[in-house]
Amino acid sequence: QVQLVESGGGLVQPGGSLRLSCAASGSIFSINVMGWYRQAPGKQRELVAGFTSGGSTNYADSVKGRFTISRDNAKNTVYLQMNSLKPEDTAVYYCNAQNRAGSWLRSWGQGTQVTVSS
Repeated sequence: QVQLVESGGGLVQPGGSLRLSCAASGSIFSINVMGWYRQAPGKQRELVAGFTSGGSTNYADSVKGRFTISRDNAKNTVYLQMNSLKPEDTAVYYCNAQNRAGSWLRSWGQGTQVTVSS
């Protein structure tokens, strides 16, 4: 079983920055792909940024050039650096992973709230 714990959300003004962290523990060897997702009120959950099985990254068009996903393998932690934040980035952000069969490795849980507002 994999445990993923998000942190780093909060309230920030438009144009500001936040860094989210996702610490993984447990059966991390079962992780095939991993990424950050978000869900805004009234909208479907979407992929924000992720690592593919080959280790490359992909981003939603809406965050390209502003967000950067990275990882520290020694700490089993994945980060999402969010710059030039916009009000439309307001959402609950989740970290999640899939195994090789495509199954999610955790329930979606509470996530971390990011609010961009003046």
